[in-house]
Amino acid sequence: MEKIASFTIDHLKLKPGVYVSRKDHVAENVITTFDIRITRPNFEPVLNTAEVHTIEHLAATYLRNNKDFGSKTVYFGPMGCRTGFYLLLAGDYESKNIVELLKGLFEFIKDYEGDVPGAAAKDCGNYLDMNLPMAKYVAAKYLNEVLLKITEDTLVYPV
Repeated sequence: MEKIASFTIDHLKLKPGVYVSRKDHVAENVITTFDIRITRPNFEPVLNTAEVHTIEHLAATYLRNNKDFGSKTVYFGPMGCRTGFYLLLAGDYESKNIVELLKGLFEFIKDYEGDVPGAAAKDCGNYLDMNLPMAKYVAAKYLNEVLLKITEDTLVYPV
C-alpha cells in the first residue's frame, strides 16, 4: 500500500503554521485541505481533547458564519495526533489566501466569552469535554506567535 501524502511530510522539520495539505477535485470543484498546525510535532506537548473540542466548536461556528467563507467551509476538525486542525474549503487556495481568515478566527476564539456553542447534551455527544480558558490560551498563542508573524517557511511544507 502506498504511503498517503500527509505521512510523507517530515514532521521533525514541521513548524506551527498554515499549510496546503492537499487539493482534491470533485466534479468541476476543487476542495483545498489546509493543515492548521498549532504545535510543533514531536517537540511540543500535544493539545488536550478539551481545548481541541472547544476550538472545534468555536471555529466551526465562526467559519460557517463568515460572510466570505461560510458557504465555502466544508469541514473544520482536529488531527488525530492533536497537533492541529484540518480546514477544508471549496475552492483552489494557497495558504497565504486564508491567513486573514485565520487571524479573525483565532482572535474570535481568544476573545470569546459566554457559553460555547453546541456545548449541551442535546447538541453534542461529549459536551462535558470542553475547556474554554485553555482554548483561549491556545488561540492567543497561535495568533501571536504564528499568524501575526507568518513567514514563507510557515506557509509551505518543509522539504
